[in-house]
Amino acid sequence: MKLHITNLGCAKNLVDTELMLGKLLKSGFVLTEHPGEADTIIINTCSFIESAINESIDTILELAEFKQTGKCKKLIAAGCLPERFREKITEALPEVDIFLGTGAFDKILEAIAGSLAPGSCHLPRPDLLPLQNWDDSRYLSTSHMAYIKIAEGCDKKCTYCIIPKLRGKQKSRSITDILAEADSLISAGVKEILLVAQETTDYGRDLTSCDNLAKLLEELSKISDDIWIRVLYSHPESINETLINTISRHDNICSYYDIPIQHASNAVLKRMGRQYTRDDLYKLFESIRLIDPQAALRTTVMTGFPGETDRDFQELLSFIQEIRFTNLGAFIYSDSEDISSHRLPDHINKEKSKKRYDRLMSSQAEISLENNRMHIDKIYKILLEEELTRDNFKGRTFFQAPEVDGITYVNSNISAGDRDHHAEDFAMVRITGTNEYDLTGEAI
Repeated sequence: MKLHITNLGCAKNLVDTELMLGKLLKSGFVLTEHPGEADTIIINTCSFIESAINESIDTILELAEFKQTGKCKKLIAAGCLPERFREKITEALPEVDIFLGTGAFDKILEAIAGSLAPGSCHLPRPDLLPLQNWDDSRYLSTSHMAYIKIAEGCDKKCTYCIIPKLRGKQKSRSITDILAEADSLISAGVKEILLVAQETTDYGRDLTSCDNLAKLLEELSKISDDIWIRVLYSHPESINETLINTISRHDNICSYYDIPIQHASNAVLKRMGRQYTRDDLYKLFESIRLIDPQAALRTTVMTGFPGETDRDFQELLSFIQEIRFTNLGAFIYSDSEDISSHRLPDHINKEKSKKRYDRLMSSQAEISLENNRMHIDKIYKILLEEELTRDNFKGRTFFQAPEVDGITYVNSNISAGDRDHHAEDFAMVRITGTNEYDLTGEAI
């Protein structure tokens, strides 16, 4: 039986998708990239904000067409969309045969086999789903890099966020299990390990042992010198000097700090339920740059949060211009009745929120261009990800994370008879050009 699967949302979702695929392929199913050829179509959905909800619904409706025009006999929607909207989703999307919430990924074989009732929605508590084991079957969507989910769930109470309701309380995997998975992936040829969780820097707080992210990184760094280890989704409250020092002193750990701050106005941060101030953020970034001068700083911020005044926004914009982040992402506040911030007063209209967003991103584009110009003539280790044309590659530096940051275009500059650069491997590259987000360079 052929199956097609579409993954939406974050890297954590991708891990869930790869684990479902691993289980299915081990059971004899065949993966196809063409939904028209598939007997079963699976969509792993996202519902974090309104745009993600709309994308999930649009994708479901688009792929449902193959029940009429293709071979599809069963359409399954899994993940955050059914978890958020519960049983009422069965009436809203009758095109779907089975819905599986975030606590029901282990029921994927039953869903395809037909042992679950047509039109049913399965919503066991996410907290009851066992954590991944290192030897669980997994199908990697890329062979040169892999995300490792080190924890599931979240104990924070940010007023704008639905994730704790969708994923349950924080549950950390053991260091032993994570190390075993990393060793297996590296032995299979993976060059970059990316650690993910809802809050990676909270890793281990729920464990009875003294395990924490710094200790995990220390152990991971010993597996191989010829890899990159990258940490994503850090939290400003749980980054300390021990962690920064650990990252700084290991060449195979990227000096890349992905720290979504959400805002820089104390008033807005308080309404968001974030337990830090603007001064705390200044101290954090000053500490990182003092301990780890090569550090790349990435953040994510939000515009249009309820009650955000012009002064609040100006404080955010000024903060961005002072810190001069290497990379920055932004999104507009997404309201919904099932999040706490919905009940806050003084909601901002979308037009004003969009203007603030545009102004913020325009400022960051100028900062990014100036930052990138400082890389001209410098030599960096690049992970070559794809050969675009003969001797020309697309790759990334340590300060460019996949999907969310810029890329580096590399000319290998090697004659046909003496080529020694290959996709999915490292190369040393001299940077020769730049724009707001991307770099170009020559392999040396």
